Amino acid sequence: MPNYITPQGFADLKARYHALFAEERPKLVETVSWAAGNGDRSENGDYIYGKRRLREIDRELGWLSKRIKAARVVDPALQPDKSVILFGATVTLADEEDNHRIITLVGDDEADAAQGRVGWNSPIARAVRGGRVGDVRRLTLPAGAIDYEVIAISYPKA
Repeated sequence: MPNYITPQGFADLKARYHALFAEERPKLVETVSWAAGNGDRSENGDYIYGKRRLREIDRELGWLSKRIKAARVVDPALQPDKSVILFGATVTLADEEDNHRIITLVGDDEADAAQGRVGWNSPIARAVRGGRVGDVRRLTLPAGAIDYEVIAISYPKA
């Protein structure tokens, strides 16, 4: 399955990879080398913490590398049909009590629910994608189903 992502999200992934690989990891390697030269490693906090943190960084670098390779960058401003909810759309929804909710469909790696940015494969995104203004879409949650009406669809300007 492709990893859809906005140009900004892709740039953020690459920046995180670069920060870890070119800045944080070399400093940590230097610290671990220094700590290793101080003798007994079994009780050396700098060495033990440093090795653990290096493993965490290497794991994250591997994950980021896979996500970057699988990324399919999609510029929301270039979507062909702006009347349909596609990747990158900002959608205004209204529930049965006329409570409005604004969400933007972004890549799973750049989702931030607090900012209204929901992942492309999240339940609400799957429920609304392909919809048009006036459509009613049902979101099924463990607590029950909620019907949302699509009030507005917008995309960033090119």
